[in-house]
Amino acid sequence: MPLPFLTADRAFDANDQVALPFDDHDQWRRPYRPGSWRVGAAALSLLLASFVLLAAVIVAAAGSVGGASVTFGIAGLGIVATLRMLRMGTWVSRAGVRRVGFLSTVTVPWAKVTSVRTVQQPVRWLGLPRTVQGQALVLGRQGGEQLVLLTDHSADFLSRVEAFDRAADTVEAWNAEYGPAPAPAAAATR
Repeated sequence: MPLPFLTADRAFDANDQVALPFDDHDQWRRPYRPGSWRVGAAALSLLLASFVLLAAVIVAAAGSVGGASVTFGIAGLGIVATLRMLRMGTWVSRAGVRRVGFLSTVTVPWAKVTSVRTVQQPVRWLGLPRTVQGQALVLGRQGGEQLVLLTDHSADFLSRVEAFDRAADTVEAWNAEYGPAPAPAAAATR
């Protein structure tokens, strides 16, 4: 007896014209899934934070309030850092594109985007100082500034070339849909 409501293989057919409930273009969304390197590092970090929380409970039970509060603080910082690490990446909405880093966030409205293209260039391997030759999705802003949105050697796309290509195509499609309309071609003069 098939139970289609319990399985993920009952995907929406291509001929279904019903909008999906999560298809709200005003919400910020990541156009790709977080990679296994990012999720694995977050899981290990949360595991470490759970041990630190256990240590804080033991220190508190021993009667050292100051030591317990410091240990709880360290565990809290670890959890906050892990959540920020999971939030890192490129996010898109109708309003623009947002590049979320560990310590900073840059938001560029679609009206200020001049181009979004994939280029071959040296990229950082897993965010470390070491660089390797790879692909990057680069956003050109008004004023000639460039912002690297995605790389194929980041924690989200290492060893996942197809996922990088899909994510780059998705961001380029968002730019084509919401970016500034191209200037009309000048009429040829004779």
